[in-house]
Amino acid sequence: MVINTNLSAQSSAQLLMQSSTQLSKSLSRLSSGSKITSPEDDSAGLAVSMKLTAQMARIDGATNNVGNAISFNQTQDGYLQKVSDALDRMSELAILSQDITKSTGDRALYDQEFQTLSKYITDVGTKDFNGVSLFNGGTLSVTVDSEANLYAMTGVDLGATTYTTLTTDSITSLTGPNSATKALTDVKLAINQLAADRASLGAHIETLTMYGDQLGTLKNNLSSANSRITDVDVAQESTRYAKYNILVQTGTAMLAQANALPQSVLKLLQ
Repeated sequence: MVINTNLSAQSSAQLLMQSSTQLSKSLSRLSSGSKITSPEDDSAGLAVSMKLTAQMARIDGATNNVGNAISFNQTQDGYLQKVSDALDRMSELAILSQDITKSTGDRALYDQEFQTLSKYITDVGTKDFNGVSLFNGGTLSVTVDSEANLYAMTGVDLGATTYTTLTTDSITSLTGPNSATKALTDVKLAINQLAADRASLGAHIETLTMYGDQLGTLKNNLSSANSRITDVDVAQESTRYAKYNILVQTGTAMLAQANALPQSVLKLLQ
């Protein structure tokens, strides 16, 4: 029996320290909801989780870009719907102007409305979306994934000759270079071009919507994978917490007993 070296107390103290450390980690995990509260818990898992988290952040950015591009296209189509209405009316006016029962004054009134609608179409061509021209015909590249891959979105050009020719047309006469017949031909060409432009916009919106859905699905899958790495299983961790809590309590009691053992030496000295 020795006094200076109490191996039982040292062993109990070491085990108590280990149990206390594990209890503290268990408390941190339960309170934070995460299995990884410090790098030493799972260094490899932490590295993977950081990459997944960063990718999900980039996906959020790409999703916003795609959503804004869809809004851009929808704004374009909103204007083009009104341009379509204007062209439909202009074609009707061109036909009405060819009525042989109409006087020159009647045709002049028709032409006045025709010119007003033509100016409206020209004005629409100057509109923009957050400072970006809607109808200059330029191709815009949209970021559609977390790796910055691009989708080329062809533009609509209301400044194209097919549309601008209408500004030089007139329906004040039945024949000649500025006749109602020529105006009708030009309006029909503009309607055909507008139909192609709106079809292109529809294809862009459909494609971008698919990209948006794809990004949402990918983010959900990445989030699920990251959850398996970082999120704590509360039921499992609460069991560990109960285990280490009991070990700390029993370890504390055993350390007190181990520290009391050397006192038995006093009985030998009596």
